[in-house]
Amino acid sequence: MITLKRCGANVIHPEGMTIDRPEGSGDYVFVFFRSKMELRLQSRSMYAEPNTYIIYNRDSHYYYKDAELPLVHDWFHFELESADTWFDRLKLPLDTLMKAHDPLYITRKVNELHWENLQNGSFRQEIIDSIMSCLFMKLSDMRHHVEASHRVSRYYDSFLILRNKVLSSPSIWYSVEALAERMNMSPSYFQQIYKQIFSIPVVSDIIQNRLGHASYLLKSTTYSVSQISAICGYENDVHFMRQFKKFIGQTPSEYRGKG
Repeated sequence: MITLKRCGANVIHPEGMTIDRPEGSGDYVFVFFRSKMELRLQSRSMYAEPNTYIIYNRDSHYYYKDAELPLVHDWFHFELESADTWFDRLKLPLDTLMKAHDPLYITRKVNELHWENLQNGSFRQEIIDSIMSCLFMKLSDMRHHVEASHRVSRYYDSFLILRNKVLSSPSIWYSVEALAERMNMSPSYFQQIYKQIFSIPVVSDIIQNRLGHASYLLKSTTYSVSQISAICGYENDVHFMRQFKKFIGQTPSEYRGKG
């Protein structure tokens, strides 16, 4: 089981900062760089571009600082028995800078990890273990699937830009035809490549993103269900409530009242 020690989601340092632990932190550490950083790895200085990540070993020299402002990163410290075996199996090397093929997925998972860590439920530790396990397995799948397939990899950056645009605007409904046209593809070929890259059909991805945003608004705001429906791009409240019930398993009101 992976044990979370501490976690930081969307951590921003407007004036920058330096992390320097010559003997390591004593924990395994996952860091996702969302702004440019200066690193030292194996006594070498190098730069980490935005949307790269690293998994530090427990006793590795753990050094990075801002190379631009503000400094933005996501991170968590964790413990894992037989970690070398686990990461060997996933083919995720420790102390190695790697490209994040799906940055949005990482930020979501670390944010989910952060909020779950604040809960006191009976299965909190098991849920946290599942979130971290899913994250690492997904990183492994994405890294080797995308990098191994020339057909997929040559489309990856443009698809990622498109996906981030779509998922950052849940109030806008994008049709498959319109998205395919942006990529100069037929709708069927566009959907095929999208699913190969992100392991989810484009329509399901859009719906899940909308409902995820709706779930957040239900728990963290006092907006009415009707207002949230509109914010998440639904023209019909009944359609929103039916879709929420189908995917989440509860009505919006039941979800808001839970806990």
